Amino acid sequence: MPGPMGGPRRAQTTEKAKDFKKTTKKLISSYLAKYKIPIIIVIIFAIGSTIFTIVGPKILGNATTEIFNGLVSKLSGGSGIDFGKVGQIALTLIGLYIVSAIFSFIQRFLMTNVAQKITYKLRNDIAIKINKLPMKYFDKKTNGEVLSIITNDIDTLSMNLNQSITEIITSICTIIGILIMMFSISWQMTLISLVILPIAGILVTTIVKKSQKYFIRQQNYLGHVNGQVEEVYGGLNIVKVFNAEEKVTKDFEKANDELYHSGWKSQFLSGLMYPVMNFISNVGYVAVAVAGGYLAVQGTITVGNIQSFIQYNKQFTQPINQIAQISSMLQSMIAAAERIFEFLEEPEEEVTAKGNIDTSKLKGNVEFKHVKFGYDPEKTIIKDFNANVKEGQKIAIVGPTGAGKTTMVKLLMRFYDVTDGEIDVDGHNIKDFDRGELRKMFGMVLQDTWLFGGTVKENIKYSKEDATDTEVVEAAKAAHVHHFIKTLSKGYNSVINEESSNISAGQKQLLTIARVILADPKILILDEATSSIDTRTEIQIQSAMDNLMKGRTSFIIAHRLSTIKNADLILVMNHGDIVEQGTHEELLKKNGFYADLYNSQFEVEERIEIQRLKKYE
Repeated sequence: MPGPMGGPRRAQTTEKAKDFKKTTKKLISSYLAKYKIPIIIVIIFAIGSTIFTIVGPKILGNATTEIFNGLVSKLSGGSGIDFGKVGQIALTLIGLYIVSAIFSFIQRFLMTNVAQKITYKLRNDIAIKINKLPMKYFDKKTNGEVLSIITNDIDTLSMNLNQSITEIITSICTIIGILIMMFSISWQMTLISLVILPIAGILVTTIVKKSQKYFIRQQNYLGHVNGQVEEVYGGLNIVKVFNAEEKVTKDFEKANDELYHSGWKSQFLSGLMYPVMNFISNVGYVAVAVAGGYLAVQGTITVGNIQSFIQYNKQFTQPINQIAQISSMLQSMIAAAERIFEFLEEPEEEVTAKGNIDTSKLKGNVEFKHVKFGYDPEKTIIKDFNANVKEGQKIAIVGPTGAGKTTMVKLLMRFYDVTDGEIDVDGHNIKDFDRGELRKMFGMVLQDTWLFGGTVKENIKYSKEDATDTEVVEAAKAAHVHHFIKTLSKGYNSVINEESSNISAGQKQLLTIARVILADPKILILDEATSSIDTRTEIQIQSAMDNLMKGRTSFIIAHRLSTIKNADLILVMNHGDIVEQGTHEELLKKNGFYADLYNSQFEVEERIEIQRLKKYE
């Protein structure tokens, strides 16, 4: 029940934890318990600060009584106001408030320190955990879900932890302390104040229940509106190409209209709380004032005590509102902690390394022996994969979408482990390798380039941090990207983000090839990335890839069959099995699955080329 000086906060939807008790215990035992001494000090100082604040109005009431009695005495010919005593009371009051402020500062400082240390530890735990999680976890989760845990949930936990503990202690102490002080002044006036609370509680609960459903609807439609804006903004070119502006505008107006109505109702209902509660509060003050006046006339209460009681009455409802708000904060905090703990408890990659295998002495022979695998244990997609690849060979993996081409690469690098069978590198089962050591043997050039916001040099050196500048330049030259880098404003020290508008998709691809060349891996995995790139850049990328593949075992996931004619071996996959294998010429002579794929693709490319030439005739 708010006083005239302020109203309650608007009703909001609060996310609840699935297991509040279990998560709370885990948070306390795993993190808060390590800081029990600072937390005990925080509790002591919070109680002390609250007590000193509560005593203030009673002492101020004594000063008011002294002044009132002095004025009455003066009017009846007495000595009047004893300013020395009033001054002494005022100094005592100032001293109490100063001590209370110091106590409050100390407990806030300590609690902030504890909250930040816990946040620091959680962020470190999450950073370590990310590197230990298997790839299948990230296949199930979106980037947004993982980022939300690292950013939003950590921040929610930190902020609410910092506020909730001290506010709970302060609020409980304030309620108990004020009740004691109010009863010590007048039990009759206290009962009048307490009778008002159930009425206020019933009204608040009724309003919150009605507004809650509209807040939920508002949040849902806010998500729809934001999603539509993001979708249309991201695909603005497509919208314009198909003249769909009118359709997307109508869709947006419909969602926005729903958002408007649910938002209006939720805000209106929650806004009713302040005037309703203010009215009830004022009725309570009138009742207290009338009762106080009556008791004063009866001589059972002093004027100063009436003033103190009114102050206590005003303060009494504030901690009750705070506890309601804190309960919401606690729910959000524990829900955030629950998601963080679920993330930290996710199963990690299995470590199956049996011994230290020196990868520097390996040559790059790879053998697949009766490999079986399924992302879902009940659904096998790689049924019986066999292949023997010799060092330095160029192996192309081709097949329709969903044939299992990318899956084979994931198995080779142990992003997933085979369900049955085995994959050997130079006679060693890849399960016997440390995952990190195994992956040092591989270099990857994917269709989607990945560059971070550092300098060009830092991006190339990402694969070999101790590389010299000379090695970086040689790698760039081998990737046919040195000349382009020299045209940038600061050459190799140009920052990618600042120069991003000047870097094409093809040039980014060349930079990633330079990165792999610098790493000098034994085995390459190439996902051709020449689609939507001009002919000249495509020739440069193909030449850079040829430089990259010299003397290395190379696995090429081929999309355009015309680019893998010179492969030493082509593995044709369909439904998780190798249905054909051989060189380009051998496979065409068989006139089987590969020949059908190649001829159909060749016909499409030929038609596109004819249409392109006709355009310029």
